[in-house]
Formats: sequence, C-alpha cells, structure tokens
Amino acid sequence: MSVRRLLAAASVALLGGLGLAVPAAAHASTQPVAASVYYMSLGRLGAATGALVALAGVVLAGLALARPAGRLGTANGPLGAMVALAAGLIGVILGGLVAATASGGLGTGNGLGGAYVAMLVGLVAMTLGGMAVARSRRTG
Repeated sequence: MSVRRLLAAASVALLGGLGLAVPAAAHASTQPVAASVYYMSLGRLGAATGALVALAGVVLAGLALARPAGRLGTANGPLGAMVALAAGLIGVILGGLVAATASGGLGTGNGLGGAYVAMLVGLVAMTLGGMAVARSRRTG
C-alpha cells in the first residue's frame, strides 16, 4: 500500500466520521444534560480508549522509524509499522464512533473532545506508520 493511498484512506475515514457526526448533532431536539465530573460515561470511556490505543500506535511508529533494524523494524518485517497503522485506524474509528453518537457539544461530558483527540492522534499514528512501512519496503 502506497503512502498516498494510505493518506487518502485516512482523510476519507476522518471526513466520514465528521460527516456522520453532523446529522446526529442536528437531530438533537432537546438540550442534553451535562455529565458529572466524576461520572465515567461510555463516551468518555470510548474516547479515552481510542486516544490511548492511537497513542500506543504513535509510540510504535516512532520506534519503527527510529530503529528500523530492531525488533519491530525491518529485521522481522515491518511489524511495528503495521501494528502502528492498525492502532491508528482503531483510534480513528473509535473517535469517529464517539463523535457520531455524542449527545451534546464540547464540555458536556459525553466524550466529544476526547473523540476529536483520538481521531487526530490516530491520524498521526497512521501517517508515521505509513512512513515506516514505506521506508521498510525501500530498504528491505
């Protein structure tokens, strides 16, 4: 998979997630109630999980780029880069799902801010992972 196709797929996934969020936000007919500060809603949990998985993908992609001949680099195939791509994709999907189903805006406690962070960090992980895959195919 080329880097251009990977970046195109990532942008389509992000725009698709935001495209699904707009009708859901427009359909809300009542003012949503803000969640308590101490309450861990499903939106917050999903957004935090997506952000942490995507952050792990960024770390793995950074390791694959920094040490290409190491354990997760080109010595055993582009394993670290592929795992980073998968983790980034999972982060983008979870963030998009939370953003599409959040009943309220930013600051209501439904995980919308975390969903945007998860999508952004997931895109970074996918970009770095794609760079590591391209580099491993050039050198391997």
